[in-house]
Amino acid sequence: MKHMDVTALGELLIDFTENGISPQGNPLLEANPGGAPCNVLAMLAKLGHRTAFIGKVGADMFGKRLRQAVTDAGIDTSGLAGDKDVNTTLAFVHTLADGDREFSFYRNPGADMMLTPGDVKKELVTDCRIFHFGTLSMTAENCRRATEEAVALAKREGALVSFDPNLREPLWDSLETAKERTIYGLRQCDILKISDNEIEWLTGETDYKKAAERLKEEYRIPLVLVSLGKNGSMALSDAGFAQVPGYKVDTIETTGAGDTFCACVLHYVLENGFRAYEKEELTEMLTFANGAAAIVTTRKGALAVMPEREEVEALICRDKNRP
Repeated sequence: MKHMDVTALGELLIDFTENGISPQGNPLLEANPGGAPCNVLAMLAKLGHRTAFIGKVGADMFGKRLRQAVTDAGIDTSGLAGDKDVNTTLAFVHTLADGDREFSFYRNPGADMMLTPGDVKKELVTDCRIFHFGTLSMTAENCRRATEEAVALAKREGALVSFDPNLREPLWDSLETAKERTIYGLRQCDILKISDNEIEWLTGETDYKKAAERLKEEYRIPLVLVSLGKNGSMALSDAGFAQVPGYKVDTIETTGAGDTFCACVLHYVLENGFRAYEKEELTEMLTFANGAAAIVTTRKGALAVMPEREEVEALICRDKNRP
């Protein structure tokens, strides 16, 4: 028996998101705790799972705020290291008319890039059922080695490996390097969550089902999930395929939607066991994950505003009963 359900490694940062205009006509920015791996853990914690985070923040006011926010979300922070010399990473998020986002990062370097293999609390890796990571912990040499050693350890100890590329083009020296790191993740994972724009970038294929089939076959990934934004999602296993539409909600911004979706997939795996899911099971998985992701798009931020299970179930019920 493993003590942790999910341990995640990666970036933890402040998302400055737009929240109105000042009397002087300047944009007002709200400092929201963020970072994809911790967003995933926050939703899992809301669903009753034991979670732990491995990463690094600065010794500045933002690092302290993040440490408290992660603790408040019910996530084990014993693996969260501090750096007294490098500040916490900041992201400034511009929300477009359709709720999508553009990012500007202050991360050259940021504290999350300074994570070393020696910073990784190994017992959090050896004692988890699922180990989750993305590509942003591989944008610099220190954190790349820390990530790869943690992934290798998780696999040796029998954990499932979950991977979400979470491509952020401005943080890479080149997209070729980003692709190399993404392919590393594909070769390691049992569960792949990838967005529509990422799978198109990676494969050059606009038919997302064909692209998913290609990645699944080439890299022998047991479970592939493609998030399609407002159009819902699809999933492919060794035993079936399913595509489920999204929910119509009043979207404010899409920050954290993919992370929420990913967390709900991992929740399904933890609750039902990992196997070759058939179409009906994949449909059930995606229905709940789409609902949770939709709710997050109606809120500012992500990590601190994850929905309760009952909210997701109410949205699904409402949609079923809609004329």
